[in-house]
Amino acid sequence: MLLELTQDLNPHQAYRIKKLKRRLANAENYEEWQSIALKLDEETGAQEWKFDNSSPYFDAEIISYRLNLLRRYRQQNRTQDLIYILREGFSHDVANIGHPMLFAHSYVGTKKIIDDYIDEVSKSLAFIASESCQLLTLENKINFFKNCEKAYGQPALMFSGGATLGLFHSGVCKALMEQDLMPNVLSGSSAGALMTALLGVNEPSQIPNLLSGDQFYSEAFHFRGFRELIKGNGGFADVRYLKKFLIENLGDVTFEEAFDQSGLDINITVAPYDVTQEDARIMNKYTSPDLLVWSAVLASCAVPILFPPVRLTSKRFDGVHTPYLANTRWVDGSVRSDFPQERMSRLYNLNYTIASQVNPHIVPFMQNDEERYRKDLLSWPERIVRQQGKLATMGIMDFARGRMGRIPSVRRILDHGYGVVDQRYYGDVNIIGQYSLRHYSYMLQNPRPHLFKLLQREGERATWPKISSIETHARIGKTIQHCLEVLNFEQKAANKPVQLAEI
Repeated sequence: MLLELTQDLNPHQAYRIKKLKRRLANAENYEEWQSIALKLDEETGAQEWKFDNSSPYFDAEIISYRLNLLRRYRQQNRTQDLIYILREGFSHDVANIGHPMLFAHSYVGTKKIIDDYIDEVSKSLAFIASESCQLLTLENKINFFKNCEKAYGQPALMFSGGATLGLFHSGVCKALMEQDLMPNVLSGSSAGALMTALLGVNEPSQIPNLLSGDQFYSEAFHFRGFRELIKGNGGFADVRYLKKFLIENLGDVTFEEAFDQSGLDINITVAPYDVTQEDARIMNKYTSPDLLVWSAVLASCAVPILFPPVRLTSKRFDGVHTPYLANTRWVDGSVRSDFPQERMSRLYNLNYTIASQVNPHIVPFMQNDEERYRKDLLSWPERIVRQQGKLATMGIMDFARGRMGRIPSVRRILDHGYGVVDQRYYGDVNIIGQYSLRHYSYMLQNPRPHLFKLLQREGERATWPKISSIETHARIGKTIQHCLEVLNFEQKAANKPVQLAEI
């Protein structure tokens, strides 16, 4: 760990490290951040750690053995042997090389042998797709890479709720897009649903303009007066303003139409207001192709107490709007399923997930990777307190539900509370907002340029330390995708009828 690597430094080294950390915190872009981070790795000794293959978190012997075989087979043009060894270990975390702790010891990168292995797998795949590999026909190559794509899987990016703090997600997207690491599968609930939908209804060429922030400035929050609150029939905020904003920015687009426009698989989480009706749902082009995207986002933003529950709207084949499950009202999906990882895995063959977490009631309790994977005796008390605290809280809520379940409003609050506590809020890679008390004052502010820029930059800076990990996970998958695109292009060119020249 970085703490262990720096504990024996002399005062002069400690001063240089402190100065570099200050520069790192003020970096203006990823390239500047990476350059400073590499200097920090050298100063702290993390660079030497990268060349040491010993680690309790992955099997270096397996990786070394496979690396040598791949390199030898590729250099000797032994195509069949190369394909065999590739298929044998076709996983993004073979020998556990995807373990989070392998990216917690340094600012940039991981063990050099892991980087070398991923580089060699990518070179081997590129060799099979190239003209140098003459043993396979074009059709054989395409079939091989289609199987590789299915076996390897793809990543997903999940956006949490968090009201106006969700502007943080725009910085995460900006940082990932600049490094060409943005997944094609996205999910979101509440504020995250808005981020997901804005990406999902726009064409790829429009995304940079979207992330400039113009579409985020709105009067989405308009609080009702005291007299209106007394009348009931709603929450503290007027849902009509939010609905107007969503329709203006998302248009009259269904999930199926959104996919045709953007090529992104977007998923929006909603939960039934009455939890006895059914479980939380993820809305997407498979489960609800005719549902209007703005309608799903409105439901996912309907935070209990703040906004009233809403009904969903779909669009028929003739363009007429009709009720979707007319007898059911829906609320914020994050109360039951902030990150719907398991259900998305079944639909999209996911191999890892990136979680962007800004929920104000979750972030203060989240741990970094070092804290989560500690195994020493000193970590036991905190681990026990966390586990028992969660079990005790769920037990109390369950007991209260059994005793007070006859009062619908109380039962509903307890059911939603139980759902919040019982969730898993971590992905495989976690990008988490760093909060101070002032962040809680931002929560229900209407987005303004200065607030957008502030939270977007926080999202970018929280993402930069995770780029190495995401890039390591993504590189082989991107190589497969690129090879398949090239081979499909070659197939189309080969099948294109020859135009006879005019005489």
